[in-house]
Amino acid sequence: MPAEAVEIARKRLALAAEDLDGNRVAALVGELADGWGVPALWEQVCVPALAALRGHTAIEVAVEHALSEGVRVGLDVFRRVPGRPLPTGGVLLAGAEQETHCLGLHALSAALRERTRGSLLLGPALPWAALSGAVRRARPRTVVVWAQTPVTGRAYRLVRFARDFPAVRVYGAGPGWIEPLAAPAARLSTLPAAVRACCSAPPPH
Repeated sequence: MPAEAVEIARKRLALAAEDLDGNRVAALVGELADGWGVPALWEQVCVPALAALRGHTAIEVAVEHALSEGVRVGLDVFRRVPGRPLPTGGVLLAGAEQETHCLGLHALSAALRERTRGSLLLGPALPWAALSGAVRRARPRTVVVWAQTPVTGRAYRLVRFARDFPAVRVYGAGPGWIEPLAAPAARLSTLPAAVRACCSAPPPH
């Protein structure tokens, strides 16, 4: 996105959030995603806008919630056709155990739909045992686990999970994975990299 367009987009999102207008935030997210694509929207507009909100006061917390919820809704409805879900494409997305924030996975899911690829998004705070059960049930080819903070980004746990499922490609995404990830697990540091990783594996037969 051009620098001027990025600045205008951030201001529009910020103003909508300051008005606590989550619906307007969601509409802006859809409009910008249509115009510039989900990866550019997420990395150049949404992430900086969310990072700029410190949440030091009660009203700042409310504004942050309005922004994050509006972004989530806007991403979730993007390129989604009611009654015509895309196949999951062998991709399973989940927040790490006790991780309550996983907006990045909503961005990844939207970016995959932009490429007419589906995913199975199980949301935040999925216990490791539940994730293992989901993998046995859904039999994905690729699993992406989101961690927002080092408290939930436990590298040893992700590596152990990856070794339990050698036929599955396992990735850690989000800023919480600060420790090195040993093989067979790997870290995805950008949304475009995550999209490529999820799209490179053929869907299960």
